[in-house]
Amino acid sequence: MGQKVRPTGFRVGVMTSWSSQWFASKKDFSDLLVEDFKIRKYIKKRFGRSGIARVTIERTREKVVINIFSSRVGVIIGKKGAEIDKLTTELEKLIHRHVEVKTMEVNRPETDPQLIAEEIAEQLEKRASFRRTMKQAIGKAMEGGAKGVRLQLSGRLGGAEMARCEKAMEGSIPLSMLRARVEYGFAEASTAQGNIGIKVWVNNGDYLTEETTDAANAQTRKVSKKPARSRQG
Repeated sequence: MGQKVRPTGFRVGVMTSWSSQWFASKKDFSDLLVEDFKIRKYIKKRFGRSGIARVTIERTREKVVINIFSSRVGVIIGKKGAEIDKLTTELEKLIHRHVEVKTMEVNRPETDPQLIAEEIAEQLEKRASFRRTMKQAIGKAMEGGAKGVRLQLSGRLGGAEMARCEKAMEGSIPLSMLRARVEYGFAEASTAQGNIGIKVWVNNGDYLTEETTDAANAQTRKVSKKPARSRQG
């Protein structure tokens, strides 16, 4: 029986870093872990599908630094930084700590698996054909420079009475090769017939080649770094 492993978790600590970077004692660890979950859930709920690829969190003694990677940073920053200031205040009320929010732009959203999954979910909710949507997503990713793409949709596809699983793939997805830069994304589409799960795997090259490393570094660009206001909880 095949043993399936999430590509991101498989490579953490070997080729990629943790999405939350901090150290805590055994006593405080569970509380901080729940805080991280609340932060990510709140940001996702507040902005919906505003092109947020991932959220990383760094903690120091003085503050919590939250990095939001998005393809639509203008939505998060708002007019004259109004939205990001409001978000900072809301997060400080939520966790009762000093918060600093930074936004990073994802320059190639067509090759980011989380953004691909969310875009497919939006199309399915608009009653688009799932086969055409899958074909278009794969085509865009391959044109954007991906080495391989794999999609899997599960649920009552096309309004069918019985749920089923549809898969599509192009290029190579070496899941067991640690040096391969395979990234994973998941989203759910809420349709009238029920939810449809969307899984996306994207191979963006090799971690150890100089070309891929340069491309990965250039993929995210710092957009804004606004000082956060302290708030006593």
